[in-house]
Amino acid sequence: MSDDEGPRGSRRVLAVVAGANFSQLGVRLLLGAVVPFVLLELDTTKSVVGFALTGMWAAYALLQFPSGVLADRYGERPIMLAGVGGAAVGTGLVALAPTVALFGVAAVLLGAGAGLFFAPASSLLSRLFEARGGALGALTAGGALAGVAFPAVGGFLAEALGWRIAVGLGAIVTVPAFGAILVVLPRLPPANSERDLVAAGDPARLAGLLTRPDLAYTTIVAVCTGFTFQAFSSFFPTFLVQHRGLDPGTAGLAFGAAFALSSVAQPLAGRASDAYTRDAAIAGSAALTAVGLSTLVWGSGTVALVAGTAVVGAGISWPGTVQARIMDRLDAAERGYGFGLIRTTYMFLAASGSVVVGVLADVGGWPLAFGTVIGLLGCCLLLLGANRALRLGL
Repeated sequence: MSDDEGPRGSRRVLAVVAGANFSQLGVRLLLGAVVPFVLLELDTTKSVVGFALTGMWAAYALLQFPSGVLADRYGERPIMLAGVGGAAVGTGLVALAPTVALFGVAAVLLGAGAGLFFAPASSLLSRLFEARGGALGALTAGGALAGVAFPAVGGFLAEALGWRIAVGLGAIVTVPAFGAILVVLPRLPPANSERDLVAAGDPARLAGLLTRPDLAYTTIVAVCTGFTFQAFSSFFPTFLVQHRGLDPGTAGLAFGAAFALSSVAQPLAGRASDAYTRDAAIAGSAALTAVGLSTLVWGSGTVALVAGTAVVGAGISWPGTVQARIMDRLDAAERGYGFGLIRTTYMFLAASGSVVVGVLADVGGWPLAFGTVIGLLGCCLLLLGANRALRLGL
């Protein structure tokens, strides 16, 4: 797609889609920044809040497949609108939740609403752009920018005004994104308007796609990276407060700084994966993240804090590359359907990152919790290395 192709040129479309991803992911990342305040006000534990956040991410994951199927059948634009609108409603309910149980229910509703957005957005960009890695890298960079703004601003607003007001204000950011999708995005015909919605859920067909060797392998790699992202997004500010001794506002700022670096690294990683290989880009990201987390967990002093945060930020740049690796292995007619199915599978499994890390932090402390994450990244590197060394072609 050329940059000057009609009034809805490629740059404007890409900016709107990335901006919408900024809003729907931002309201979810904002919850990670206010966890220290939620723990105090609702008198609960990291395990319980981790369970609630796992519920949010699991609901988000479970909606990836149906949203992909619906996008194939009815077009990407209306499903993306439903996703951004659902994220706004769910966020508002989180801000109003009077108990930790209702906080968990509202978080699940937020995840379900937001879950309608990403698969159709990725399918739309894959249809419009030949340089798929770069386009999807820009999409995920919009989410990384959300990680810069929402946690940093939200952490300080939560200290000054309360976490409920901070979360409520976050919901307002979704309104212009909804309007931009409505006005700017092209009304493309559905990729597969004859899609049989009942047949799409046929167990044999689903199993056939999930067990295709290259897709099964990609799913395992995605689970490793996704688990890491869940752990990071849910508990990094709390880790900095409890393990590194920062105040919540500074921890939110550090969280935002990591995402600022990620927002730069993600499109670069996407372009590198277009120019070289997807696996090389993913391996570089995983290695950097493991080194950065190790520095933060076992290093001491300001230098280790700053360096570790910076390296982690540069490292969590795999999302667009992982999405592109999945898209590469799907034909045009199955991208919405297949991409949604693969995302539902790996994100549902990876959603356990929140509750696992929360429980491990309660039981054995932060070195055990994030040490487990580092070990999982090591397994991911071994998988990528084996595929190359043994020439498996997965």
